[in-house]
Amino acid sequence: MAASGAGDPLDAKRGEAPFAQRVDPTREKLTPEQLYSMRRAQLAQWQKVLPQRRTRNIVTGLGIGALVLAIYGYTIYSISQERFLDELEDEAKAARARALARASGS
Repeated sequence: MAASGAGDPLDAKRGEAPFAQRVDPTREKLTPEQLYSMRRAQLAQWQKVLPQRRTRNIVTGLGIGALVLAIYGYTIYSISQERFLDELEDEAKAARARALARASGS
């Protein structure tokens, strides 16, 4: 019987596939073939995940853009220029009236 992980796809005792070990290439001396194999595996994983990540990024961008447009639209709707100027005029009239009252009261 072969040792676990040495060409045997399943561990005979537990019936499970062996797990890959995490390798730190800066600490362990790896052959160029091992480094090449690691790069190929990383590239394959990246290419597998790229479409999902791209889709999520697009959906997130559209969601944030829609939120920004909704806030902008609500702001324009709720504070129209006319209402703002009307409120500004009312405040100016009140300030003038207070100034006149102070001037006449002195």
